[in-house]
Amino acid sequence: MFKNKLVKIMLIILIALTLIGVTALVVINYFSSTSDEPKELTIEEVIELSVDTQEITTNLLSNDYIRIKFKIQTDNKKAKVELEKRDFQVNNIIIRELSGMESTDFEGPEGLQQLEDNLKVMINEILQNGKVVQVYTTSIIVQ
Repeated sequence: MFKNKLVKIMLIILIALTLIGVTALVVINYFSSTSDEPKELTIEEVIELSVDTQEITTNLLSNDYIRIKFKIQTDNKKAKVELEKRDFQVNNIIIRELSGMESTDFEGPEGLQQLEDNLKVMINEILQNGKVVQVYTTSIIVQ
């Protein structure tokens, strides 16, 4: 009988410790869970993950011409290195997109925002080691 009583006490203690441990894990995970939103990068991190394009001059559909330059922000260093190697493909994407636009498309921020969004999607299609987070227009002249 003493052995059975000792086994019962030991089982009760093990179950109690297990319950306390599980409760502690649940509480820690609940209160320390981070949201799925990406953290805000510092300006140094943004610059470190960004690639500048060459200044591109090309004709528009409206027989005007545009001189434009972009800064493309990636999500990791591997994507940045890959994007630097694919600069000729990026330039091709930019020129193709610009050749179908008119000078009136750049009147106001909506047209420029649409161009940046389109470039982001098309560049993401060619990247294999990451993705483009943002495309910034750093210089633009339409004549």
